[in-house]
This record gives sequence, structure tokens and C-alpha cells, in this order.
Amino acid sequence: MLPQPALTRLMNIDPLRRQSAISLVSTLGLTFVGFIATMYFAHVLGKAAYGAYALFLAYYGIFSLIGDGGFGGAAVKRISEGCEQDAYYSAFCALRIALLAVSVTALLAVRPFLIDLEASGMVFWLLVALVVSVVPGIITTGVYGTGMVGVHQTAALINSIGKVLIQILAVFLGYGAAGLAGGFIAGIIVGGVICLPFVKLHLTRFTPEHLKNLFTFSFWIFLSGSGAVIFSYADTILVGYFLSTADVGLYQIAAQFTAIAVFTTVALRTTLYPKISQWHAEGCSGFIERSLSRAFTYSLLLAVPVAVGGWILGERLLYFLYGAGFAEGADVLRILLLVQVANAFMFLQTMALSATGRPRESFYATGTAAVINILLNLALIPILGIEGAAIATLVTMLVNAVIAHHYLSRQIPVHIERGPTFHILLAAGSMALVVLLYRLLIPLSNVLLVLGAVILGALVYGTILLKTDAGLHDEIHDLVVQLGIPWPRWL
Repeated sequence: MLPQPALTRLMNIDPLRRQSAISLVSTLGLTFVGFIATMYFAHVLGKAAYGAYALFLAYYGIFSLIGDGGFGGAAVKRISEGCEQDAYYSAFCALRIALLAVSVTALLAVRPFLIDLEASGMVFWLLVALVVSVVPGIITTGVYGTGMVGVHQTAALINSIGKVLIQILAVFLGYGAAGLAGGFIAGIIVGGVICLPFVKLHLTRFTPEHLKNLFTFSFWIFLSGSGAVIFSYADTILVGYFLSTADVGLYQIAAQFTAIAVFTTVALRTTLYPKISQWHAEGCSGFIERSLSRAFTYSLLLAVPVAVGGWILGERLLYFLYGAGFAEGADVLRILLLVQVANAFMFLQTMALSATGRPRESFYATGTAAVINILLNLALIPILGIEGAAIATLVTMLVNAVIAHHYLSRQIPVHIERGPTFHILLAAGSMALVVLLYRLLIPLSNVLLVLGAVILGALVYGTILLKTDAGLHDEIHDLVVQLGIPWPRWL
């Protein structure tokens, strides 16, 4: 628990900034923990075993979508609006339990066709994960819907830490991919237990009208979510179908590494959804416009330098952090880093569409892009291998972002902040020149020299950005000082 002075300082910060800071720190923790753990798993298990676990996660994402049916997002939307919260929560609980039977039945029906999953022994663990996730999912939905984003993110962090600790122990004991799946399930349980004391909603009677309202909203969320799932997992599944589990492991390690670029976007998306929903219900479109523009800036704040640095140092980072066998994924890594820059716009815009009551338009964007994604994966993977999957993802992510912008701009002005964006590009360009010079002068022959290049690049980028952009400097300075963290005098 935070000491009282630190807690007081935290609570005195503007609520949106406070929740964004908590969400950002939590997401950073999730990314860091996952990053370190994945390095260990890659070194110990190799590409094939890690690929089997990646396939487990991909199929879990698909069947979880069936088990949720879009009602999770619909419940968060209705609960966040503040009217008849208990009734909507109760209706969601009933629907979620009923859909469990649907998802399990669907899995058993297609089990004979899941050859790659069956061969790795992951079907049993997938069934367990689907059943176990129901109650924790209901609990976390109630917490998130009532606006307790900090609690939601803290539980996700503890979930991740618990999951990773159990996975490390299981892998150390020799359980391989099954140990990774078991740890994943344990993490789900831990997250639900953490959120349970904070659920303020109660089970009560609900009417067909509550179900109708959830159905109306969930239908489009489900379709939109289907597109998002395709973005997340179609490439993994099709790589496994056309190539091998080793190729899946190589592709997923590169994808997991690029997640560093979007943890700011994920944190802002999580924080802003219930806020934008509330502002939309209150008619405060100006708040939505300003917050979304600022969210673009803070997303690019990390995504751009990570992409630039990854292009220069990616091959060496993969070699030393994950093992020599993963260095061949450098080309895929470079493409996927561009995907994450596009993600900053796609994620935030589709989130805003759903939060402002436009899930249909969100589906049009993600649905169109999802169809293109499947077609491109089918065409490119057999020819180009895992690089083809990455190119397909990049193209369709850009398509999704453009279509989402088209629909969202009809409701509110959507724009990026030109000054801060220029300063971000300037700082990233300066960083690139310094790191390239470092690489020319110093052979990157060991991990310490590579990390030295990373640290040098981060210092150059951060210093130039804070010196050139007064607005970002003042916002970051004020937040850091309010949290009681010393601010360097030279900045």
C-alpha cells in the first residue's frame, strides 16, 4: 500500500490524468513482465514449443469472442452510462453463462479439424481456460464498467505477474507449452480475485428490455470484435496452417517484441473508453475531441522512437535477447513495428466509435479490413512466408484506420496535434542519427553494447523532445512533480 503522503499526492491529481497514469504504469508493468518472461521461454523452449502456446492463445481469443458475444463491451457501455446498472450487470451475467455452453460446444464440434492444436496437446487446456474465465470475466466487467480503471489495470498487472511466475516455475519443471497454458489460466483466476472486493454492483431482476438493449449494442460490438480477433490471430493461425509451429513461434516473438511500442496506446484506450462514453452521454463532444487528439500524441510519443530504434537495432536485439534462432525474424520485426504505429490511430478511433454509440461503424471499419486481412494472408503467406503475414497485417491496419477516421470524423473533428507530432519526428530523427553513428563506431558484439545503444538513443530522444516541445515538457513535468518524483534540473 502507498504511504499516506504519496497516496494523497496521487489522489490530488486530476481524475483523468490519475487514471491515465495508473493505467500507463500498469500497462508498462505488464509489458515489462511479459517481455522478460518471453525471453526466458524463448531460450528454454525454442520456437516450436512457444509456437504451440501462441496457437493456444490464438484459438482462446477466437472462442472467447464466441463466449462473450460482444456482451462484455455492451455491458461496459450501458453500465458506464449510469442508468439501471445492477439490472444491466445481472442481464450480462446470465448471458455470459449461457454463451459458455455455446463456445464449448463450438470447440468440441471443430476439434477434429484443429490438427495443429491437437498435436500439441493444447485442446484440453483450451477447454479449461474457456470455463475458468467466465466468473473472472464477469467480475472485471463490473469493475471496468463502473469506471474503476485503476483497479482494473492493477488487477491486470497482478494477473500478469502471477501468470508469469507460475509459467516460469512450470517451464523450469519441464512442463513446456502445457505449463505456459496452465499459468495463463492461473493468471485469469488471480485477476478475478483481485477485482472481487471492488465490485459495487448487485445481482437483481432484469427485464427483456435490458436484454434487448444489450443485444442491440452487442451485435455490432461482436462483429467489430470479430474483426479485431482476425487482426490479432488470423495471421498466427494461418502461419501455423501453411508453415510450422516453429514459424509461429518466430513470428509471435517478433510481434511480442513490438508490443513495447503500443503500451501507451493500450493504456489510453483503456482509460478513455468509459470517459468518452460518459462525455458522449452528457453531450460534451469538446472533451472527446481534445482527449482523442492528445491521445494520438502520447501514443506516437513512444511508438515512433521504438519503430525507428527497432529498424536500426532489431536484429541484434532479437539475437541477444531471445537467441540466435530468432534473429532471422528481423525483417518481420521491422514490418510489425510499422503496424504498431498504425495501431495508435486504429485502436483509438475504433474505441471512440464504440464509446460514442457507433459500434456499427466500428464494425464496418474492422470488418472490411478483416476480410482483406484474410485474403492477403492466404495470398502472401505461401509465397513470402511469415513476412507475407506481416505485410498483410500492415496493409489491413492502415485500411482499418482510414475507414475508422472516415466515420468518426462525421461526429467530431479528428486531428493530430501538428506541433507535438513534428517535435516527436524531429527527436526520433536525431536519435536515429546518433544510434547509427554509434553502430558504425562500435561493433554490437555483446548484449551490453546493444543495451548501451538503446539507452543512448532514449536519452537523446527524450532530451531533444522535452527541450523542443514546451507543452509536453510542462505536462510531463507537472505529473512527475505531483507524484513526488524528483525532476532533473537540467530538464
